Amino acid sequence: MIKRKKRSREDWIMDSVIFILSIIVLLITIYPFYYIFILSFNEGLDASRGGIYWWPRKFTLENYQKFLNDAKWIRGFFMSLLRTVAGTLTGVLFTTLVSYGLSFRNLVGRKWYMVLVIVCMYFSGGIIPYYMVLKTLHLIDTFWVYIVPGAMNLFFVTVGMSFFDGIPPSLRESAKIDGAGELRIFSNIILPISKPFLATLALFVGVGHWNNWYDSAFFIRSKELRTLSYLMIEVINTNQETGNKTAAAFQSASTTSLSVQLTAMVISVVPIMCVYPFLQKYFVGGMMIGAVKE
Repeated sequence: MIKRKKRSREDWIMDSVIFILSIIVLLITIYPFYYIFILSFNEGLDASRGGIYWWPRKFTLENYQKFLNDAKWIRGFFMSLLRTVAGTLTGVLFTTLVSYGLSFRNLVGRKWYMVLVIVCMYFSGGIIPYYMVLKTLHLIDTFWVYIVPGAMNLFFVTVGMSFFDGIPPSLRESAKIDGAGELRIFSNIILPISKPFLATLALFVGVGHWNNWYDSAFFIRSKELRTLSYLMIEVINTNQETGNKTAAAFQSASTTSLSVQLTAMVISVVPIMCVYPFLQKYFVGGMMIGAVKE
């Protein structure tokens, strides 16, 4: 029978301090999200007076009704959703293929490929040359400007190389002996055991696409292609420039531009919260890729 070690007074004190500090950090981290959540369910005009901290003072669903009835916000939401799904699938596919290919040590020109990846990862040509490249490729003001430039994540190429390099070569060799080609080896052997890397890559790429407003601001002119994140940035900048006049133009009986924006923030967080629990079990393992070398 294993005896449990008796804990000293110092252990109890230290554990109590750590527990209290963890609770404080947790509250500081969660409260801003909770504050936005309760304001989204409060009348906008009433919320502008302040004094709301723990629950709505005048509960209402008009903020969500106005959001759902506004074609601009709905169009932006589905544009962000479409961009995130297409961009994540494309980014995971090409990043995984390139990192898997570069993981072969006998690849011809591997050293120069690595130099190219490192240089491109740390240096860029700037916004003007980047814009000219996109214009030459006829990507400006098209949906593909969201997808094509981010089809490969160079940082995760290096992470994927470390992951694939740790897979025993005997797996591929035994499959080749049985007559499997490279494509079958990759799809039937490599991908099933690469779930930690794929889940981590999908999460980071997906969140990056969902939160990105930069592309929509500089490379998109059509209102139909605006994303949800850009619309929220637009409302923030408009309110800062014009102040109360803009707020009065947006407000109705109980809603304001700010209350609708807070509602959009809550709705924008929901997809990420729904996806994350399914990827969490792979996320920790994916974050440890390349951290330990034997």
